Amino acid sequence: MRLKHIAFALLVATALTGCNDTLDSASTDLTKVKNKVEQPLPAKIVADMQAKNMPRTSPIMIRIYKEEGKLEIWKAKADNRFDMIKSYDICAWSGKLGPKIKEGDRQAPEGFYSLTPAHLNPNSKYYLAINTGFPNRYDAANGRNGTNLMIHGACSSSGCYSMTDEQILEIYAFARDAFKGGQTAVQLQALPFRMTAENMARHRESEHYDFWKMIKVGYDNFEVTKRPPEVAVCGKKYTFNQQASGPVNAAAACPEMSTPPALVSALSSYNKTYDVAYEKAVGKLGTKIWYEPTEAERKAVVAAKRKGRELAYAPTGTSLEAGKLMSQSEFQAMMEKRMAAGQPKPATTQLASTSTAPRPATAAERMKQDRLPTASTPQAATPTVETAQGKTSAVPVPEQNPLAYAAPAAPVSEAKKPFWKFWDKQ
Repeated sequence: MRLKHIAFALLVATALTGCNDTLDSASTDLTKVKNKVEQPLPAKIVADMQAKNMPRTSPIMIRIYKEEGKLEIWKAKADNRFDMIKSYDICAWSGKLGPKIKEGDRQAPEGFYSLTPAHLNPNSKYYLAINTGFPNRYDAANGRNGTNLMIHGACSSSGCYSMTDEQILEIYAFARDAFKGGQTAVQLQALPFRMTAENMARHRESEHYDFWKMIKVGYDNFEVTKRPPEVAVCGKKYTFNQQASGPVNAAAACPEMSTPPALVSALSSYNKTYDVAYEKAVGKLGTKIWYEPTEAERKAVVAAKRKGRELAYAPTGTSLEAGKLMSQSEFQAMMEKRMAAGQPKPATTQLASTSTAPRPATAAERMKQDRLPTASTPQAATPTVETAQGKTSAVPVPEQNPLAYAAPAAPVSEAKKPFWKFWDKQ
């Protein structure tokens, strides 16, 4: 009898270890998958979609957060707004926070990317793969280069976002079903972290802060509207939900642009709440310093997960698990110890000192900097909607979903495209 109990305990332990190895965010038994390309989504996910009033083939959007190590699938509901349907723990990503600059830098991309059916790779040697679309128009205009940057399986990364095979099987199925429903382009938002006031304050001394402020405008647009923003590139910068008075060229100066009045109003309300939270976060940080860990330090945190697995399985963990806030004295002591050992100061160290912290921009200043002009026309009363920052004015939603497949009745010039029509060319 005792042997039976021991055997049962070992069986349970093995099952739990399996969940841990797959990061507990996918549940398909790969040994029972006969056709990975056409494998249907698990019944649990289908039931969750039905509960959220999401058609099975409605459009999706993908959101990635490097620091938290998360990949989220957002899906359109019947009311054309998007809601999160599944969150996955990213198994491995290489490099550090910040965008990819050049081939071989081991950086995973950051920015806004457009994924078409051609980006799906059913024959990947990493089980299944989805090309991120890097470099996009912004990357190309800024001289950034690199090839084969993917979201794929195998849990091993060299500049990609790598998932377990079980996870990529589901992610691939989400994209496949959306394309079958007529979606022509899935928006990928690859972000350094959740762009909250607290996180922006913690990373405000980063060399990438200006880039992050720019892509945060797109992040904010989605938070307010719960619709993937219309993305364009001009003047070597991203623009979001902007109506252009003329042709838009990635490398050329931006034409005169405007923002729909209701969106200006909603973002203004959102940013006022952000400003208060940002100032509070800066005060709370005081003289604390955030130490951004290296990839090796992230791997060390999750080294135990590799036991009993194939050599290719190499989870990297999250920056939040391996990084930490430190006092000035603790940081100085660590740097002196590293220098004594002949190690260079890590380039990923982020300082969060109030002595050099810039005054947080007001909502009006940020809107001007990010090409969000103040509306001059009277504002009509609009309903309110709950967002991550509280209640704010809702942006009018068109009848057609901007990512749904709907061929235009007649060719439409670039300058006359409807504002909410998502641009496939990115």
